[in-house]
Formats: sequence, C-alpha cells, structure tokens
Amino acid sequence: MFDTMTLTKATAGVCGAFLVLLLSKWAATEIYHMDSHGQASYVIEVEEAGGAEAAPEVSLEELIAAADLGKGAKVFKKCSACHKLEDGVHSTGPSLYGVVGRGIGAADGFGFSGALPAGEWTAEELNAFLVKPSKYAPGTSMSFAGLKKDTDRANLIAYLDSLDN
Repeated sequence: MFDTMTLTKATAGVCGAFLVLLLSKWAATEIYHMDSHGQASYVIEVEEAGGAEAAPEVSLEELIAAADLGKGAKVFKKCSACHKLEDGVHSTGPSLYGVVGRGIGAADGFGFSGALPAGEWTAEELNAFLVKPSKYAPGTSMSFAGLKKDTDRANLIAYLDSLDN
C-alpha cells in the first residue's frame, strides 16, 4: 500500500507536469503568434498559381490500345478470388472467359442477382462497372470496391478480351 507521502508526491508530479504543459503552450503562443509581433519583416512574393494544367484526358480506346496484358493478368489476381477464366467454370462470381462482347448477366449456368442492367459487356460498359460495381448496379451482390486507376481497368479489359481470341 501507498503511504500518504508517496501519494502526495505522485499527485504533485502529475499536477506539475500538467502546469508545465499549459505554461509552455501559452508561452509558445505568445512568442510565435504573428499578431503580437506586428508586421512581418519581409514578404516573399510568388506568382499567382493559376492552377497547373491538367494532363490531357486519354480516351478508353487509347488506353486499351496501349494496354499491357501482363499487367492486366496481375490486376486480375484481385478478381481471381471470385472469378475463374475457364469457359463455363463459375465460382462465387461468373466465369470471365469471353466476357467482353457477352451479354450482361448472360453466363450460362450462373445465377445473377438481378441488379445488372440489360445490354452487352463492351469495353465501355466494363470500364464503367469496374470503377465501382455497387454504383453501376445498385443492389448487386458483388462486394468488390472497384479499380480506381484508368490504366488498371484498361489493362484488365484488354487482358480479358485477349483470352478468347
């Protein structure tokens, strides 16, 4: 057990540390606050930053034309937990063999959630879907967050398109 003197010393130590903290904050504010010093002794003039020129936007067709199939295969590893590349072999998600050009929600033998729109998986549709699947098809059972980089999506789409050629 503690005696009274030990408890008093411990309390004094904590209170003293707190007092030092408060005084140092106050002192730093007084010393370094600009209003207490008047005007700055010198000012460095800089040119107005009108904003850096945005990089020219590259179209999806150009990105796919310049796509790297090897990098697309690496990006597919994110998909491989739920999708297979063998024709007709489904997992948690449908087979992605021949997906480019296939009807949306039209993989034989796979039960889709019903949230997908009608149409065909073109490069543009796949790109829009891969940005954020839950936004493209609200209510989809696919829980993938999406691919943020344009080049990753283009590489993946080119890779998937190359499989059935």
